Amino acid sequence: MRVLVVEDDEEMAQTVAVGLRRAHMAVDVSFDGQSGLERALFSNYDVIVLDRDLPGKHGDEVCAELIASGCRSRVLMLTAAGTAEDLVGGLSLGADDYLPKPFDFPVLVARIGALARRAHPAVPPVVRHGDLVVDTARRTAGRGGRQLDLAPKEFGVLELLLTSKGRAVSAEELLERVWDEAADPFTSAVKITISRLRAKLGDPPIIETVAKHGYRI
Repeated sequence: MRVLVVEDDEEMAQTVAVGLRRAHMAVDVSFDGQSGLERALFSNYDVIVLDRDLPGKHGDEVCAELIASGCRSRVLMLTAAGTAEDLVGGLSLGADDYLPKPFDFPVLVARIGALARRAHPAVPPVVRHGDLVVDTARRTAGRGGRQLDLAPKEFGVLELLLTSKGRAVSAEELLERVWDEAADPFTSAVKITISRLRAKLGDPPIIETVAKHGYRI
């Protein structure tokens, strides 16, 4: 899952980013509305966490322009104001959800997860394939009754492959959706992560390499 956090309070933005990465998400950060809008239009994010009171370009403007552009990312709007009027105002702009500050971090993670499941064809909170069980809400995975200790990128790759329902996913798509914008497009990170994931999943193997197309479950 790839997330963009647009928040002008740099300390808060980085704290949120670190927490979301620990929850197995790939996260990019912008500190103003204009750069956030440019990133959102350039990259394919599952969810955009958008502060409403941004410098330069207000969060309301960013949200409106994203909707007008046809952006398919889900928008979770944050604001220091939590009145019913603010809630209605944020949702009327096209935001998918609204969270007043201060917020409990587990609630933020849960809201982002719920929105991400709506960003693509409907995916249930728990996805199964044989004896493999991936809980996309709790960000956990297990196979054959044993819990899998997966690194964030390993979980992200497994989640994307599993929810692609048999479609071959290219290394380029995995890199775009699971890693952040700092990832080197020529890196071997995808190949290495797939290798480690296969080892942790054990036998019988379930990740297939599809020549010239990528990987699939």
